Amino acid sequence: MANESLSYIFLNACLVNNFVLAYFLGICPFLGVSGKLETASRMGAAVTFVMLVSSMCAYGIHALLIAINAPFLQLISFIVVIASTVQLVEMFIKKFSPALFRALGIFLPLITTNCAILGLALFQTNKGYDFLQSLVYALGAGAGFTLALVLMAGVREKLELAEIPNVVKGTALTLMLAGILSLAFMGFAGLGG
Repeated sequence: MANESLSYIFLNACLVNNFVLAYFLGICPFLGVSGKLETASRMGAAVTFVMLVSSMCAYGIHALLIAINAPFLQLISFIVVIASTVQLVEMFIKKFSPALFRALGIFLPLITTNCAILGLALFQTNKGYDFLQSLVYALGAGAGFTLALVLMAGVREKLELAEIPNVVKGTALTLMLAGILSLAFMGFAGLGG
């Protein structure tokens, strides 16, 4: 895996193996925060930041745990780093953007349990990426996460103006849209090589 180009790693994480639409990780914020475009884009930025910090820390933690022959502590170490990073992001947003803090609601602390972030840390260590590759992988995963949120929010905002039969309003329509977006992203599988 060390011979993969950085552009390949980015496109693979962003489009081909999108964490939300291909791996189905991070579905909770995807469905919960994608009602409004502004909220979705800011949540995507917050998750991308947490992914970057977690990726850097996961790389260092993995190297340290391998050096001291304690790889069994990897999972718990990753969870502690992710939870700490989310707490910092939450405090920052609460201080500098109270409106965004209220708009994100319960979904901001739920970044801690967002399986896409933990999946990122585990996938990058399993793939054997070096530090730069790990950062590009995190950026690609964050960009893909944000792209999925923004696409879903855009479609949902457009559908607020449309006449929709009562049978499919609400959750049913949201899940159908998520399935259609997922199918569309499966078209990128040919780029994976």
